[in-house]
Amino acid sequence: MRSNLSRRNFLGLALGGIGLGLMPPGAALSPPGTPPPAQEELAALCRELTATWARTLLSLQVVDASRTNDYGGIFCPTRKMVHGRVGDTIYPFMHMARRTGDHRYIDASVLLFRWMEGHVSQPDGSWLNEIKDSWKGTTVFTVIALCEALHYHGDLMEPQFRQTVEARLRKAGDFIYTTVDIDYGNINYPLSASYALSLLGTLQDVPRYRERGRVLSQQAIRFFSKQDGFIFGEGTPYYQPSPKGCFSVDLGYNVEETLPSLALYGLLNKDEELLHHVTRSLQTHMEFMLPDGGWDNSWGTRNYKWTYWGSRTSDGCQPAYALLAGRDARFARVAHKNALLLRECTHDGLLYGGPHYLSHGVLPSVHHSFCHSKALTTVLDHGLPAAASGVPQLPREEAYGRKFFPDIQTWLIAVGGYRATVTAYDREYKAMHNGHATGGALSMLWHDRTGPLLAASMNAYQLVEAGNMQADTDPLSMPLTPRIELVVDGVTYLSCSNLEATVEVTGDKGRIIARTRGRLVDRDQRDPPAGALYCRCEYLFTPEKVTLSFAVDDPRAWIIVPVISRSGEAVELINDRKMLLRKPRATVVVETDQPIVPLPAAGRRLFNFVPGLEAIPLVFDGGKAQIGFSID
Repeated sequence: MRSNLSRRNFLGLALGGIGLGLMPPGAALSPPGTPPPAQEELAALCRELTATWARTLLSLQVVDASRTNDYGGIFCPTRKMVHGRVGDTIYPFMHMARRTGDHRYIDASVLLFRWMEGHVSQPDGSWLNEIKDSWKGTTVFTVIALCEALHYHGDLMEPQFRQTVEARLRKAGDFIYTTVDIDYGNINYPLSASYALSLLGTLQDVPRYRERGRVLSQQAIRFFSKQDGFIFGEGTPYYQPSPKGCFSVDLGYNVEETLPSLALYGLLNKDEELLHHVTRSLQTHMEFMLPDGGWDNSWGTRNYKWTYWGSRTSDGCQPAYALLAGRDARFARVAHKNALLLRECTHDGLLYGGPHYLSHGVLPSVHHSFCHSKALTTVLDHGLPAAASGVPQLPREEAYGRKFFPDIQTWLIAVGGYRATVTAYDREYKAMHNGHATGGALSMLWHDRTGPLLAASMNAYQLVEAGNMQADTDPLSMPLTPRIELVVDGVTYLSCSNLEATVEVTGDKGRIIARTRGRLVDRDQRDPPAGALYCRCEYLFTPEKVTLSFAVDDPRAWIIVPVISRSGEAVELINDRKMLLRKPRATVVVETDQPIVPLPAAGRRLFNFVPGLEAIPLVFDGGKAQIGFSID
């Protein structure tokens, strides 16, 4: 199948200017620019990754017309299906058509659009998130992707195909206009709809779309948290705080969907008030980027989709941080560091869902690649501004001691080469229980020579979004959060589930101690049958060593500390209380005051999809233990 453009005409368009066929006079959108020297490295990395992912996604497109259910879609080898949002790939494919002059990307875009219309398109103008799904909110992101494709590369499309896409977008715009208000779904949908409607309204000169987008953008301002400036609303209730005064915040969705959409809206409409709020919020979220480019979403309401580099089905942080780098010199470093991590997690042409997917033999979803390809394509097409002057050091690259974020009841600690997170965040996601870690858990321990040493997972892995998550079929799977655990009559009681736990953090840059007090509770916050079991956890941080102490007054309880370790890293047991873990750049020395109890998993690594890491579980019985970590 080929469009009616000749090869010669196509190459001429591909190497020529940007097509603005839908733009009304005086529109605010600008063509892509040449990145200044400070951002050239990021631009080169974006070009590399988008080309790698696009080639692989193109090779996975089903071109056998006899496969009627899949024909035209991009088949996910892992899930054995075509994802409902795969049509968003039209945007990076059209970008690649211009960059390479390869006509196959245009043909692939036409096939993708036909698949969308045949399988997920709805009479009300929406598109379903998945074929067997009822959720339509992701129409917002498909509209953005198709609008960007038309604006920057619509001149490469055969006229009839372009007109068909334009008409279909008008139906989708009507759906968003009539359906998506500020209370629609989680906050990422209405706030991203502000950009979707404004962009479509600008392209097609529909004032009512632009006005509704403006209203949503103004309503966005109330969803920046008062003290810290987080975006909240990732879960309900939107407006009612938790007992500790917290609202629903998720780092992954904020940095990879909501804040990029608001940044793009602000740039499109030159809305300086909104961009001021977005910039402050990006600075707050930036506090949680680890020095290797990983996002520490060990505490977020929707961290069931946390993948260490971001979130499973969102687009990426680059459009917000790279395109606003002129406002804070550190933003360019955030975008670049995270893109480097995306490259590190790319294997065989696809983005894997975490650093240890490949080593554990876990295959990736194509969702990661086509979503993040959109984000990097956006950066390339919009053009990178010069980064602001200043020293572009990430906050967590400095050993600053401690910081407290009251809006999420979470502490960040930076002592020597160690970076840590302690959380008592008490807002769960909607009706889900045993989601993100809480209870004063040490949800992240990281060192600059080893990467993550400890990392929280969900307290119980649950397919909250079955179409967007991978099933855990490993019989030896367990949560990765360091914890005290007690099982009574088949019910598990955890220290990291207690929403009422308290935390006290004291000390300075050279010595910090976090003391937590809580109870062992089940998923519904209930005590064991014999009554409340109070527990104590203390974490002592010095530049030389981190020491964890756990205690509960029940000898049946276990202390479980899964140490993050990729398959292949050598482990040496010096004795039953000392272990050496040899990582590529350093040796981790683990010393305990109790014998380590071997588990059935001995000799192999555990794995958890949240956040895509392997671990060696250290287990201690008797209800108390002290574990020390030092780096040789």
